[in-house]
Amino acid sequence: MPASELDTPVGRLRAVSDGEALVRVIWIGRGDGPAPEEDAVSRETVRQLDAYFHHGLTVFDLPLRFRGGSPFERSVWEAMRAIPFGVTWTYGDLAERVGGVARAVGGACGRNPIPVVVPCHRVVGSSGKLVGFSGGAGVESKRQLLDLERGQTSLF
Repeated sequence: MPASELDTPVGRLRAVSDGEALVRVIWIGRGDGPAPEEDAVSRETVRQLDAYFHHGLTVFDLPLRFRGGSPFERSVWEAMRAIPFGVTWTYGDLAERVGGVARAVGGACGRNPIPVVVPCHRVVGSSGKLVGFSGGAGVESKRQLLDLERGQTSLF
């Protein structure tokens, strides 16, 4: 599948396309081998990610295709797209929107195939505590993304 890569403040990301839509964003290391050939979708994803990380983009405008996941998980992934830039919702808030429970929402967030673009980092624990993040350096990457969106430097 076509892919493009970008070094970011939270690590190196690979945007994977199916030729028509973005299907995955993954953290990769230097030893993960070369990226497959790029296409227009993966190049545009990297362009928008670069703009996001340099404070110029607050809403992604990309064709997305969720592959796999249960109908519930896909509903969570779609609902996360409505969380505004710089805002957080709790797992419970998201559960109310999709008709589930917070624990199941947390599991779906952890299986989000398109992190950053589909902002699972904007979902926090009931007290506002940063919990759970499957990408990059875990919760530290989540903190960095939220700090970036709030225009803050990390205090920790």
